[in-house]
Amino acid sequence: MTKVLMICGSLRKGSTNEAALRTALAVAPAGLDGTLYTGMGDLPHFNPDDDRDPLDPVVADLRAAIGAADALLICTPEYAGALPGSFKNLLDWTIGGGEIYEKPVAWLNAASPAAPTGGGDAHASLRKVLGYASAAIIEDACARIPVTRPDVGEDGLVRTAEPRERIAGALAALAAALG
Repeated sequence: MTKVLMICGSLRKGSTNEAALRTALAVAPAGLDGTLYTGMGDLPHFNPDDDRDPLDPVVADLRAAIGAADALLICTPEYAGALPGSFKNLLDWTIGGGEIYEKPVAWLNAASPAAPTGGGDAHASLRKVLGYASAAIIEDACARIPVTRPDVGEDGLVRTAEPRERIAGALAALAAALG
């Protein structure tokens, strides 16, 4: 069983980014076991002086979850032309532990069609940070799949057929890359 940790870069309730990841959980191919990380809002502000033992328990849990995963799947919005601060904070906490080093990573871009850059600036920032962390980006599993609020059902899942199929395709590409 391949374990994929799914990380949403948004803290917004009802986020289309979280809906895309919840849908990924629902449409994941056989053999791929996904878990949605939900602790981002509890992480302390990153301070290099605190990046030592004993770690804050929330940071330790994040690093353990990343370490236990075979791959990461990220879906983050763009905020003010870059990554949201809370998500960048999460990424900052991943550097010192080394758990993300050479870890296969992919992302979904759920920005609506009306988004000014389609989330491109956030993903350029994400690519840069993942490069510093020496993560292994699985390009074939990275996909721009616009999701709008009307695409999301009351159950929090993307209900529109085309985005669901494209999310499933991204997950299939990730599973194939992980072999």
